[in-house]
Amino acid sequence: MRSKFESYMGFASRSGKLVAGTSACISKIEKNQAKLLLIAADTAENTSEKLRYTAERNRIPVRIYGTADELSRMAGKPGRTVFAITDEHFAKMIAEQIDERKKEVLG
Repeated sequence: MRSKFESYMGFASRSGKLVAGTSACISKIEKNQAKLLLIAADTAENTSEKLRYTAERNRIPVRIYGTADELSRMAGKPGRTVFAITDEHFAKMIAEQIDERKKEVLG
């Protein structure tokens, strides 16, 4: 059974509210269209730092989560490590799911 997180990622992607790839995400962040930035835990350190800095400078929340393979599969966008959610509602739901999962893991 798919988790809520996987479902939300799929819905966001199919509705055009998710962009993937470093350049596309930076573009959305700089245009203030990104509402949440997701970075796979296995993203290259330099890329991850650049994206986090750009997002923080533009006051976009960031979550580091999962692997590139997991997130790419959920979003239906193979080979990507970075995703921007452009819809406030999807961003809120996805961030909440990630935060809940991290709380469960940490106990």
